[in-house]
Amino acid sequence: MNRRAFIASGLAAAAVPAAPCRAARGGGRPIGVSTYSFWHFRNKAYRPIEKCIDLAADMGFDGVEILQVQMTDNTNDYFQKIKQRAFTRGLDLMGFSTHQDFVDPDPAERKKAVEHTKLTIDQAYRLGIPTLRINTGRWGTSKNFDELMANRGIEPRLEGYTDDDGFSWVIDSIARLIPVAKECGVTLGLENHWGLGLTPEGVLRVVDAIDSPWLQVTLDTGNFLEDPYTRLAKLAPKTVLLQAKTYFGGGRWYTLDLDYARVAKIMSDAGYRGYVSLEFEGLEDVLTGVPKSLDLLRKHF
Repeated sequence: MNRRAFIASGLAAAAVPAAPCRAARGGGRPIGVSTYSFWHFRNKAYRPIEKCIDLAADMGFDGVEILQVQMTDNTNDYFQKIKQRAFTRGLDLMGFSTHQDFVDPDPAERKKAVEHTKLTIDQAYRLGIPTLRINTGRWGTSKNFDELMANRGIEPRLEGYTDDDGFSWVIDSIARLIPVAKECGVTLGLENHWGLGLTPEGVLRVVDAIDSPWLQVTLDTGNFLEDPYTRLAKLAPKTVLLQAKTYFGGGRWYTLDLDYARVAKIMSDAGYRGYVSLEFEGLEDVLTGVPKSLDLLRKHF
């Protein structure tokens, strides 16, 4: 069923606003957890979203951010079961995280990325999730992600192209998403990820060019490897979801010693009152590392 047919069918009533979370009612920031914190693309036992929801509830989180590639079904029945599972466990579904790459000289490939992202906007809508993390994409000249991380997220451009070319492709692609995001009530959050979103200036170049309330920022505390606090402060005023990385047991690619008291003050000074979503990236067992991370974030937020 396509998006417009779905909306016209009357099922739109299923996408109801989430109730205020426990932490927000108590005055602190609500703390959620990304399903990525359990799965890590490799922990098969923690791939099921239902399992992650149950763990999040048992550990005392307020909400769950779903990593879209972790889902095992694309049917509406599956989406509604996931939404009901979270509701009955007392959790908000507060974030949806997807992957796409608009940095491609081939218009056909960019169109595929746009259509894929439109589908994920619709999925967020069916799940009742208010915000979708998106990426700019990257040049793809690294042999693999390990090589990209070894080079601290920096990679050479495709031969014959410039950053201006890349930003033009990204801005044009995301502009095509805005009408769908607006219709579905899903705020897009451009992450300070790798590629053209590596710097706050790169993220803001896209967000400011689009100039729509339906494109804001998903701010990741772990993706600025140098001068993180100055860079986080530049994006904080436009942030709709804060992803907080922790590294108990040491990080898989790198470990950052982040001062979360300082991060919390940066966000507070910017007027941020939304969710903090844990992305646990440490090597410690998730059953101990994730609760430790929750304690850390509760302390400061």
